[in-house]
Amino acid sequence: MQFLIDADLPRTLVSLFASFGHDAIDVRDIGMGASLDDAIAQYAAEHHLCLITGDWGFADIRTYPPEQLFGIIIIGLPDGARGSQIIELVELLLNLPEILAMVPGRLAIVEKGRIRLRPPARE
Repeated sequence: MQFLIDADLPRTLVSLFASFGHDAIDVRDIGMGASLDDAIAQYAAEHHLCLITGDWGFADIRTYPPEQLFGIIIIGLPDGARGSQIIELVELLLNLPEILAMVPGRLAIVEKGRIRLRPPARE
């Protein structure tokens, strides 16, 4: 998979994704570090990138329908979380390729102790 990393997450995620065989672009490396959410979502959609962010605004599926994107991953941590905590959650997801494979076209919320996929998988 290919990912677009939002500016609220550590840059070191680029190398973490690479270590798991995925391509990742940090918005700051393409001049979008201060871009509005709509522009970031549009870039991700146009380039078939799964957006990974800590910005809960992207969880509003009425504004950012995940089926129109290659997936949105929200890293859910309390304000002031350290970079190491974020990396730990992302690594948890990357170690679950069967879950990661279900993300395209969906919203995934990764929090300590759980990963939620919206909409839920059909039985």
